Amino acid sequence: MFPSFAIRYPIAALLAAIVLSGCAGPQSHALLAKTAVPVEASKIAGKHEIFVVTTRAKAPDPRVVFSGDRSDASSFARVDMTVPQVHKTGSIEVPKSDQGDPSKYFTATRLAAYRDEAAFSSALRADMARRNGRVMVFIHGYNTAFDGAVYRATQIVHDSGYSGTPILFTWASAGRTVDYVYDNNSATAARDRLEDLLRLVQRSGAKRIDIVAHSMGNWVTVEALRQLAMTGDRDLGGKMGDVVLASPDIDVDVFKTQMRRYGVPKKPFIVLTSSNDRALSISGLIAGQRPRLGDYADSKDIVSYGVVVADISSLSAGDRLNHTKFADNPLMVKLLGDRLQSDQLEASGSQITDRVNTLTRGLGQTLVSAAEIVITTPFEVMKVAVGQ
Repeated sequence: MFPSFAIRYPIAALLAAIVLSGCAGPQSHALLAKTAVPVEASKIAGKHEIFVVTTRAKAPDPRVVFSGDRSDASSFARVDMTVPQVHKTGSIEVPKSDQGDPSKYFTATRLAAYRDEAAFSSALRADMARRNGRVMVFIHGYNTAFDGAVYRATQIVHDSGYSGTPILFTWASAGRTVDYVYDNNSATAARDRLEDLLRLVQRSGAKRIDIVAHSMGNWVTVEALRQLAMTGDRDLGGKMGDVVLASPDIDVDVFKTQMRRYGVPKKPFIVLTSSNDRALSISGLIAGQRPRLGDYADSKDIVSYGVVVADISSLSAGDRLNHTKFADNPLMVKLLGDRLQSDQLEASGSQITDRVNTLTRGLGQTLVSAAEIVITTPFEVMKVAVGQ
């Protein structure tokens, strides 16, 4: 008997994912270089301290730091990163050898490990005191090794101009395209740890906690938020700021169920969607041809759950899967930073348009193309032209 189409189709989809991702053999994931080239300060565009909480096990190679295996306990660390002067907004200049060259690539200059949660909380409290008490927690997506998670967190902080305390929550993704199911299970296993982290940040004295999640990281995130709601503290004692769900790899029906339990948030969650997100199209095929939240076409169907949907389908992307526009499109990462830095709860259509136009001009773009961001709220649909 031949396997049913329902079984064969997901396998074909997974094979398509492998092809689209261009797997070309083993890749080094060493975050720490063997040696470093000394460079002048003028060659460095920025220095950033990224706090890290992870459910990953320690890697056998200390330069890799953390592997894709799961750990029974969270680990706490901080990575000091530099960004080269040659950096282009939206890009990640990844080292190409074991020799670190801060003038050309993102470079980890120091790794500090904290012995326990209390030591981490103390360091966090001191850093927040220098940054007005604002914290951004970033949760990465599927197929992301530890080094890639650190690079992406650094790029977002640098390009967005975020001035608060950045925390990377990195769950045990295997960092391999073929491990979609393993990653999904790792994400599920990490939801309690993310909930614990959010409570820890609250207890450490944060005044505002922003959350930015990408891809499968949204599953971890919305599950953790759902659990907060079930304990009666869904907005972290009033400290919850923006929640940005970028390219969420969540079944639409599951998301609706999660939000029914969470309730309509005081401040609308921001959902970034794209109909040409090829990674989510493949994910939907694997899931039985069910739409994912990140490529869902019916924005009006979900805004009643307390979200604002920004459809960025027509914006250009830095990856061929169109899956990381929130970070690698220069305008989007600037808009992300603008939103996270703002104290304003919501903005009118004209205010949003004016701000997009200002940022567009600042990036040297002109409003001559058909590219636009379509923003859907419970009250209106706005089309904001952008330059590409």
